[in-house]
Amino acid sequence: MEKDKNFVVGIFDDEDVLSLAVRQIRKAGVKIHEVYSPYPVHGLDEDLGYRRSRLPIAAFLFGLLGTTLALTMQFYMMQFDWPMIIGGKNFAPIPTFIPVTFELTVLLSAFGMVGVFMITNNLKPWGQPRIFDIRSTDDKHVMAIDLAANASLGKEKIVEVLKASGATEVNNKNFED
Repeated sequence: MEKDKNFVVGIFDDEDVLSLAVRQIRKAGVKIHEVYSPYPVHGLDEDLGYRRSRLPIAAFLFGLLGTTLALTMQFYMMQFDWPMIIGGKNFAPIPTFIPVTFELTVLLSAFGMVGVFMITNNLKPWGQPRIFDIRSTDDKHVMAIDLAANASLGKEKIVEVLKASGATEVNNKNFED
């Protein structure tokens, strides 16, 4: 991992200008690191070329794990650990297993999704977030372009493309790890 990262940051005032700029900048061959916005911008993920999230797959797998653990636990308890015949009923009363199975399925699915989300997005409690421009939480849209990923184009070309696509400001940002 590099010790320091250099970025060119474009500031946009309008979401429509930002969406058009993303398409223009990608068409010019510039790799966009990330776009930060104070609110969701419809269609921006498609403009950036993001694939559909695989988080629902992880949720399903963790839910399946929860269901399996709940049913296994209850069958084990009712048949081996503490077998009781209550009112002539069998050892595996499935209808009485439903509440515990549902709760454990939901619990493991939720915890699993949160864990996968935090791991895939590198959200660790001890990490320092990279804040490209504080106004991205208020009223500005911020586009960050990594200079190392676009070394063949050069910084001047990237600044020129950003200004031509409607950026109201273009700044440099350096992060030291």
